[in-house]
Amino acid sequence: MHMSTSALAAATGLGLTALGAAPATAAPAPAPVSSASYSGSTGSAAEAKADQAFFEAVIKSVAEKRAANPNGPAAVTVVYNASQAPTFSSQIASSTQIWNSAVSNVKLQEGSASAADFTYREGDDPRPGHRGSHANTDWHGKGYIFLDYAQSKQYDPIRITAHETGHVLGLLDHYEGPCSELMSGGGPGTSCTNPNPDAAERSKVNQLWVNGFAKALDKALQKADR
Repeated sequence: MHMSTSALAAATGLGLTALGAAPATAAPAPAPVSSASYSGSTGSAAEAKADQAFFEAVIKSVAEKRAANPNGPAAVTVVYNASQAPTFSSQIASSTQIWNSAVSNVKLQEGSASAADFTYREGDDPRPGHRGSHANTDWHGKGYIFLDYAQSKQYDPIRITAHETGHVLGLLDHYEGPCSELMSGGGPGTSCTNPNPDAAERSKVNQLWVNGFAKALDKALQKADR
């Protein structure tokens, strides 16, 4: 069955519950929601929902490209742009290498801003009462990772970057975990410098990008076929 690129791209509004479709009448856009700061003490339900929305936003972006090129490589490619985080260029490169070595079903690749599925940004966290790096989504298929200057001087910046990138790949915070667990973030304290996901985290990402992505792509193709 042959479907045009435009038809497939238009068909990939995947109906992801956290993203939703635009209403017929104008309504205030939801405020951007971020996951907890890297050094948070607990992961709330709202934070977990925000993390899931970011993952689903990336899935949707990748699915549009994948549907347009269904005969591409088996491993899914997630494109990022780091032009807005020049201070962290080496940490982002290290995080990318870590994840690309750790998992086989998804690969991270740097690209232009226009082609990116997500971006990295840097600065001082402007949110009242907050300080820290976080993953952010606007609930409409756009997301970015914010890397905080002050926090990167207190905690290992490569671990921070790899941890936040874990949200892009579908992992949730687990602050009570040990230092060997990447998604424990700042929970184990500032002495923890491990930037690598453990075996369970690697397995989870590989599982998500086999089954989770396949389901998202199936929905895209089914809509295009109607």
